[in-house]
Amino acid sequence: MNQHKLNNPLRLLPLLASIVAISPLAIDMYLPAMPTIAKELSTTPTAVQNSLSIYMAGYALGMLFFGPIADRIGRRRVVIIGLLGFAFFSVALAFAESIESFLTLRFFQAAISSGATVVVPGVIRDMYGKHTAKGLSYVSMIMMIAPMIAPSIGSFILHFTGWRSIFLVLAAYAVLILALVLWKLPSSMPKKKNRQWLREFANNYRSVFANKTVRLDIFTSMFATFAFFCYLTSISYLYITHFGASEKSFSILFAINVIGLFISNIVNSRIVERFGSRKLLRFGSVYALFTGTAFFTVLQLDLGLYATAASIFLLLGSLAFITTNSDALVLNTFAEKSGTATAVIGTLRFGSGALAGPLLALLFDGTPSNFAWLVLGSVVLVLLMQLLNRKAVNI
Repeated sequence: MNQHKLNNPLRLLPLLASIVAISPLAIDMYLPAMPTIAKELSTTPTAVQNSLSIYMAGYALGMLFFGPIADRIGRRRVVIIGLLGFAFFSVALAFAESIESFLTLRFFQAAISSGATVVVPGVIRDMYGKHTAKGLSYVSMIMMIAPMIAPSIGSFILHFTGWRSIFLVLAAYAVLILALVLWKLPSSMPKKKNRQWLREFANNYRSVFANKTVRLDIFTSMFATFAFFCYLTSISYLYITHFGASEKSFSILFAINVIGLFISNIVNSRIVERFGSRKLLRFGSVYALFTGTAFFTVLQLDLGLYATAASIFLLLGSLAFITTNSDALVLNTFAEKSGTATAVIGTLRFGSGALAGPLLALLFDGTPSNFAWLVLGSVVLVLLMQLLNRKAVNI
């Protein structure tokens, strides 16, 4: 990278955050429109919900592909490819006429968009060096703000036009960010091209999984993320279809849930130095079992919209403790291979998210009980991973 452009890292952080925001916007903006999409495409709500799982699968596969590609041709080029592809497939989605074409286009939209986002941590490492965590924390805040406002944006667009305009707005956003990338993002070319890059990547991948403690922490993060993606996949059906909430009410309740995530991350950041990530991860695992059980009970007893929303608020907060601290433990163990560790975590996260839709569809009985059972199963597995980990970690 051109060094003079890195003297003031803050000048690039808003742009990098805007690139990262593409994923939560693409995932959350169309959530309020899911029932409408199902009706217009003459399909079931479950089929449209599966588009989230397909998006996760495409994103996970794209990360594995574009990560090594960026090392070969430079990060800036991969970002440009990712943004162009995302814009193209977003426009195509606006003209989808069948659920089959809609699902196919969502897969390719996700796969190519990962090229834009997967390089951001590397750019931040170039800017901040040993203070990379500081830069990553700034950008990570957008991951909470974007899903907070995305459903409201989607509801606003849906109210005045239709669901197809949501994808046109996503395309316009990508084009705007692309213009800023061409203007502001410096070039980044590898100093040398390693002919054995694929073998090296595979060896690093194996070394991460060879560590038992790390392996259990990765699975802990994966199961917690799976519960979160079950939430993303089911929440529009739960609030709008099952409880009859309006699109405006849905956006408000969704934003409140994101605030729960935000609060948990703030609390975690304030106390992690005192208690350590391992203790907080174990606390989060027990807390998640409690909140997951409460959520399961509320749904099974059909205690209503507000009791359900309150239980989800607490559940998401407990999941935030788990994912934040498990990821920190993994990355601290593989400080010299943080890129590979990040790719493993990200791929398994979105890969598990891809299973959420099919499993929810398989267990669907006309009620949200499938959502309740999968969440409860996930938090039980989270706690099991950490109980197994006690034997591998010196206390």
